[in-house]
Amino acid sequence: MGLEICTIGGYSEIGKNCTAVRVDDEVVLLDYGLLMDRYIAYTESDDVLEISHKKLLEIGAIPDLSLISDWKASVIALIPSHAHLDHMGAIPFLAEKLPGAEIICTPFAASVLRAVLRDEDKKIPNKIRPLTPNGKHVLSDKITVEFVHITHSTPQTVVAVLHTPYGSVMYANDFKLDNNPVLGKPPNYKRLEQLGKEGIVCLIMDSLYTREAKKMPSENIAQEMLRDVLLATDNKGKAVIVTTFSSHIARLKSIVDFGKKMNRKVIFAGRSISKYVDAAHEIGIVNFSNDVTMLRYKDQVRKKLKQIEPKKHEYLIVCTGHQGEKQAVLSKIVDNVIPFNLSKGDHVVFSCTVIPAAVNIANRQVLDEKLMARGVRIFKDIHVSGHAAREDHREFLLLVKPQHLIPAHAPFEYTVHMANLAKEIGYVLGKTVHLMEDGQRLKLASKE
Repeated sequence: MGLEICTIGGYSEIGKNCTAVRVDDEVVLLDYGLLMDRYIAYTESDDVLEISHKKLLEIGAIPDLSLISDWKASVIALIPSHAHLDHMGAIPFLAEKLPGAEIICTPFAASVLRAVLRDEDKKIPNKIRPLTPNGKHVLSDKITVEFVHITHSTPQTVVAVLHTPYGSVMYANDFKLDNNPVLGKPPNYKRLEQLGKEGIVCLIMDSLYTREAKKMPSENIAQEMLRDVLLATDNKGKAVIVTTFSSHIARLKSIVDFGKKMNRKVIFAGRSISKYVDAAHEIGIVNFSNDVTMLRYKDQVRKKLKQIEPKKHEYLIVCTGHQGEKQAVLSKIVDNVIPFNLSKGDHVVFSCTVIPAAVNIANRQVLDEKLMARGVRIFKDIHVSGHAAREDHREFLLLVKPQHLIPAHAPFEYTVHMANLAKEIGYVLGKTVHLMEDGQRLKLASKE
């Protein structure tokens, strides 16, 4: 009995995020995500007939709940903090194994989750309960969850706070402190500061970029980078293709706005983009209906791109494939699977960075070489990260002043930088800051 945390996934790797919090005889799961490179490599294999929970577990693509086999029957809720697949993408393969657990997430994440379930042709018995950012929901007599609005690279990302009899546990696993966001409001600093004054017994915090000694630039910087590439670079008479993260609705909004200023018709091509954009439309975050032609399915993409190829200079194409994924639209264009000829002087804009996994690095290298062989002009790294950097982390720690800190969302070679930062502030490694790996437990309070 008491308060205990188990780091199930995302502490020995980047992705596969999942943390269990036990409060006496009740357990809450925070996130249940995919390890994207392994998931993509497996699902893109030609001999895969069915994507099963068993196989995904075997290849290490999803969190292993056998690490909490003694807690599993006590799970009352599963709470993804936002709509990125490395935080919620494994839910369709797990939820039915926890039939009594309610899924609580933001309206945007709920809409994306339903779309993922349709894509995977899966049904789950769990109730999906949307909870708006800055809202609260009583889970039980002992646990209340609160969502605090924070900024990130997808809408309605939240800091999840579990209020318990032993104090509050704060889960800030993907965020940035963007004071001038392109879409939505700045972080809810007032509530975060108030929670800090009330007392946070433990903060679990994204550590991906703590080694970078800076404040992460605002999304409006990425918007200006795009402006330079799309509006101030000579692309008359040339094809222009932009690829970015499908979930980055703010970035897509900037691209659409610039497409209109370029007097080009904007096309979105790819299932992943349509999934996130449809979710954003559904809950009223954006509405691209009058400005964008959406191509969701393979046949639609092939037919439309073949049709517009002779007048490609009249269009701005936004498509999947920023990591060089072999089955994405951009790779299929380059490999002539989709009949759209890219020729010398055409522009391809990568509004992203390469996610540092071996498969992504290899795929992007192959794609870049194919583009260069055609004489295409490549614009890389037109991007700012959605993750906090070292000085953002410092601000966050000083704002909420947790008693204990668990660095998350990365293995030791990343999280050690968070531990060093915490040490500067006054935390003590092994006593108030805890470097953990997948499967470890930390007891914060006990009751006989």
